[in-house]
Amino acid sequence: MDPRIEASLEKIKAKHIIAICIGIFIILINVLFLLKTRWTYSLFIVGLAISGIPFFIDFLNENKRQKEIEVMFLEFSRALVESVKSGISIPQAIKIISKNDFGALSPYIKKLANQLEWGVSIKQAFTFFGHDTKNINIQRSVAIVIQAEESGGRMDEVLESVTTSVQSIKELRDERKSNAFSQTVQGYIVFYIFVIIMLMLQVKFLPKIQEMSSQVTGSGVGGLFSGGGGAPTNLNMKIILLELITVQGIFAGLMIGKFSEGKARYGIKHSVILVVSSLLIILTVSPP
Repeated sequence: MDPRIEASLEKIKAKHIIAICIGIFIILINVLFLLKTRWTYSLFIVGLAISGIPFFIDFLNENKRQKEIEVMFLEFSRALVESVKSGISIPQAIKIISKNDFGALSPYIKKLANQLEWGVSIKQAFTFFGHDTKNINIQRSVAIVIQAEESGGRMDEVLESVTTSVQSIKELRDERKSNAFSQTVQGYIVFYIFVIIMLMLQVKFLPKIQEMSSQVTGSGVGGLFSGGGGAPTNLNMKIILLELITVQGIFAGLMIGKFSEGKARYGIKHSVILVVSSLLIILTVSPP
């Protein structure tokens, strides 16, 4: 079996299975007893949402863990700089520092210290360290340290430069996030205004337009919802509006994540919230 598939299966726990079973149960009840009612699509979305909640929470927790790792790496770099400046070798400094608590980064630092103690080279140990964290900023910083170690540069100056660079990146991200908060709120407001407009179109205006079109068609004149020969076309405006809202919600969420946190993948949580909430509103409030 593919190692990636095995790794994915190992992450599935009891909470995931329970959520999937509850979601399937809701969908079955919906199909058996509430099919072709106004609640059909709403309960179908609720069932899918419940099935995906544990995976969604895992995704949020992983993003939170990655942010904590970046912050703790900054503290680790500072401690390492101070130790190296005092004349201690890098392996000894890491061994001493590994006894401190660095939160989510602690297991990786302890592993790094153990590898150096067992005789693994600094290059290999730091390469494994960057790979294990799965954090692109840490991997870049580690690459700089490895190059400096290979070229024989002063490690204290290199480590201090890396620390300054990581600190600058963190400050820029925090500043961008604080400045983008108002844009995030505006993004949500604009999207829900769009949902309200679509809902008003479906509930108030489209039925009247269809009624007028049928009257015009009955009199022998082609209308808005009629074909060229006067026959009505099979145009389901409800499905079209749902598709518009879904597409709008997905891309609005991704853009919010891109603007607020610098990466589109951080907008997945916004996309899920926007799409699920808007579909539930439309399918519950709009006529069947």
